[in-house]
Amino acid sequence: MLQFSSMASNRFPTYFTSLKMNKRTIFFMSFVTVLCSCSYLIGNLKLSTTTTEFRRYTSCTINATTTAAAVKTQTTLDFHPHHLADDLPHAPPAARVNRFPPCLYKFSEYTPCQDVDRSLKFDREMLVYRERHCPEDEEVMKCRIPAPYGYRQPFRWPESRDAAWYANVPHKHLTLEKAGQNWVRFKGDRFSFPGGGTMFPNGADAYINDIGKLINLRDGSIRTAIDTGCGVASFGAYLLSRNILTMSFAPKDTHIAQVQFALERGVPALIGILASIRLPYPSRAFDMAHCSRCLIPWGQYDGLYLIEVDRILRPGGYWILSGPPINWEKRWRGWDKSREQFKAEQDKIEGVAKSLCWKKLIQKDDIAIWQKPSNHAHCKITRKIFKKPQFCQNQDPDMAWYTKMEPCLTQLPDVSNIRETSGGGPVAKWPDMLTSTPPRIISHEVGDITEEIFKADTDLWKKRVSRYKSLDQQLAEKGRYRNLLDMNSYLGGFAAALVLDNDPVWVMNIVPVEANVNTLGVIYERGLIGTYQNWCEAMSTYPRTYDFIHGDSIFTLYKDKCEMEDILLEMDRILRPQGSVIIRDDVDLLVNAKNIADELEWETRLVDHEEGPLEREKLLIATKRYWTAAAPSHNQ
Repeated sequence: MLQFSSMASNRFPTYFTSLKMNKRTIFFMSFVTVLCSCSYLIGNLKLSTTTTEFRRYTSCTINATTTAAAVKTQTTLDFHPHHLADDLPHAPPAARVNRFPPCLYKFSEYTPCQDVDRSLKFDREMLVYRERHCPEDEEVMKCRIPAPYGYRQPFRWPESRDAAWYANVPHKHLTLEKAGQNWVRFKGDRFSFPGGGTMFPNGADAYINDIGKLINLRDGSIRTAIDTGCGVASFGAYLLSRNILTMSFAPKDTHIAQVQFALERGVPALIGILASIRLPYPSRAFDMAHCSRCLIPWGQYDGLYLIEVDRILRPGGYWILSGPPINWEKRWRGWDKSREQFKAEQDKIEGVAKSLCWKKLIQKDDIAIWQKPSNHAHCKITRKIFKKPQFCQNQDPDMAWYTKMEPCLTQLPDVSNIRETSGGGPVAKWPDMLTSTPPRIISHEVGDITEEIFKADTDLWKKRVSRYKSLDQQLAEKGRYRNLLDMNSYLGGFAAALVLDNDPVWVMNIVPVEANVNTLGVIYERGLIGTYQNWCEAMSTYPRTYDFIHGDSIFTLYKDKCEMEDILLEMDRILRPQGSVIIRDDVDLLVNAKNIADELEWETRLVDHEEGPLEREKLLIATKRYWTAAAPSHNQ
């Protein structure tokens, strides 16, 4: 008991202290509560007084303003979302400044990177001076290229194949120089194109029929072709009836307006030349290459030009040569060379072709045809016999923008057996190849693009093109457009959707050299055509080349690389009067683009993305107005 009592007495001070602290805590909390309540009441009373005074002050101010008859409308705050394209700010017409006046009439056919005066500054060896030489920044013109006086909308396809308005291409030079060869004739207000050529006076159709007796042109195995030194592109024009799409090219030289006539006819063409740099196409692109009296020195420079043809020919592709030196034994008279010179020239060509492992299939009359091997399994063995050309080492075969040609053989992808086609070959013939997965995707040659991505892209563009036609009635009208340009083609989905919809058009598919992945080879494996381009420079084509231009994220791609106005000026140069444009891009960029397009005097409008107004990507729909240069008497 004493022990317990002692323990109790020891705990008592602790208990007392705890009780005392609890009382202090309760008192403190009560004090804080009262203090907060008082602060709230005082603050509320002050707010009420201030509000009353503000209302009294506002009332007085308004009354005084009303009395002075100077009432201003108060702005109502708008808290609704504004995502629609129609809600975007637009510069009022009165605020627009005409920064882009018409150019002088002498520039109506101006091709900036093939300017004749500028070309004279460059080396004539290997015709380097006829290659692309673009103006320096300070030389770039900031004006709109005028159409010739009297310009008219071209004839619709297929009538355009055989006729063009004189006012659109006012040059009679070829009608005189090629009068006996039926290239082009002039009568009244138009040109006609009988389909003739230097080596096919009976017409391109009869000439193609002769080729068709030697190789199959109708089973879909030959879809893409290239015509070097194309003239007015009658060869390509008549191949279209065989479902063969031809890239025709010729230099801008004394034969004025060759490529311009081709494009006016609705036939694919570019200004170009075999000189010192590669042609702007990927390797293994074309099923057939053609030269009819194209004056290219095939046997010179260690066979450099045939080596370049080999690069762009697909495995198993054909090279067709007609005219001298072919059939020189019968036709050497009347030309400017002797029998011995013609024989030596053909021997050189035959030797280069053998060194490339080409097989000569046939020579009949004025036509000779060689075939590229389907793989290089056997060709590697022959390098012990043919010391030149050796296979290229550490070289991208698809790099072809200002890339120097080299006298080395572009090696085809390896195969597991000698009967296999390098690169997988075309998985289908035309038209099935359009929607079949291209071999380059199957073999993983184009980055991370898979078969699933390819199919999804094809389906996406079917939907997009369908909507485009609801937005642009000219695009929806079959036959209104013929020449189309896609500035950033990716996998060619835009062009494929138009083909699947049976539109009578062709599309020049552009893969910008700045693109993240080089997909132009895929586009060719789909049976479509295209080229490389840097849109900070002008395109190798004449003014008024295209009826319709499409651009997907083109301004995003070139942001901080060059001026948007220069890209739009180039689009204005190559777009025909009353032609249309559809550009899809980020909304901020398109607002700027629309302001510039308005200054170019285009008719413009912004439209929401197909997925709705919440998408940042919008569409700019524009039409180039019809205008021409003044009458000739005022252009002096």
